[in-house]
Amino acid sequence: MMDTARRHEFRVLAAAHPRLPVLLTAGRLARRLRRLPRIGWVTSDPLIARRILNDAEHFTLLGEGGVGHLWAQVLGDWVYEIFDGPGHHQLRARTRDLFTDESARRLTDRVIGPRLARAGAELRAGRSVDVADLARVLVGRIVADLLVLPVADRDEAYREIFATGEELAALALGTTASTHLPAATIGRAREIVGRLTANVAGSWRTAPAETVLGRCRDLGLAQRQAEGLATLLMVAGTETAASAMARTVAILHDTGAQHRLRAEPELLADAVREGLRVTTPAPLIGRAVAADVTVDGRRLRAGERVLMLTWTANNAAGGFDLDRGYLPDQRQLWFGAGRHLCLGAPVARAEISGLLSTLLDTGRPWRIRNRRYRRGVLIPSYASLPVSCG
Repeated sequence: MMDTARRHEFRVLAAAHPRLPVLLTAGRLARRLRRLPRIGWVTSDPLIARRILNDAEHFTLLGEGGVGHLWAQVLGDWVYEIFDGPGHHQLRARTRDLFTDESARRLTDRVIGPRLARAGAELRAGRSVDVADLARVLVGRIVADLLVLPVADRDEAYREIFATGEELAALALGTTASTHLPAATIGRAREIVGRLTANVAGSWRTAPAETVLGRCRDLGLAQRQAEGLATLLMVAGTETAASAMARTVAILHDTGAQHRLRAEPELLADAVREGLRVTTPAPLIGRAVAADVTVDGRRLRAGERVLMLTWTANNAAGGFDLDRGYLPDQRQLWFGAGRHLCLGAPVARAEISGLLSTLLDTGRPWRIRNRRYRRGVLIPSYASLPVSCG
């Protein structure tokens, strides 16, 4: 059954980009650190990746190869200050308490709890629920709440929020070799941002201090910067969370581990951690070399770039296993590391926990009726994953 899980995971990766599973599998050969034509330095070693991600003196996401460089072209040079300048530390420090494990649990209970309860009732009634679609709706609800977006309380409205974030993220496709965007792509991205943030102005003025927008306002960020930050939060927090939710449900089914989890629900946190490790929704992380540095005996020069194959690094430990326990080398590498460790990590864990708890609470094993993979997307994921219980 483990082979079934691996097979479906590779199909998810290949559907996103046909060359992705080849790169991630071949990346094991570059386990320590290797230089590849057109890509730059590549590593799939978790300790080297962590060292690079923790070294803000020699590596940055603001240069060629980093996500900050990509988004600055769309949103403006102020991104450099917020992404890696003094403003970045201040913003994280002031918003950190919005994303603790406890606050994330309260957030998900309040925002997606009722929708999960409805899904659970449908499953107990013998109906099928598409958990891939449900995941997109749930993530759309979280984003709308965090950013105080005015939206009708309907699944379709939350699908639209998710789709807009996905549409913007898709413009980053093809930037593995270079993060310089063509003028046409920049223009398209700015049009999407304008549509995405059309209602932020009103929310910006009235957002409570305990919200992300309210904190940004109180920090003294300009409205334009808040609009850009809202955009980045939508891009970073939509596809990755929804991908991990549906893929973890599939892996638990394909490996048969759902039966163990149903018998021992106290293993839920282990299931969430293993799901995130095996899926690693952001399979690649890029950084630019800001200053000459020696890593693992290799001399990296300023202006070069490093690509960390995080999916390869995390999966080197093996397939999904509820007994695997904490891995100090990988730690939370699926969320990045260092000063740019994903701020919304507790929310992602709470979202996955909520979905799995809903399935477990039916008291019956779930069965996948059929599945489709999303094609040509930045984050590998399922297009459809209908499940039924009984």
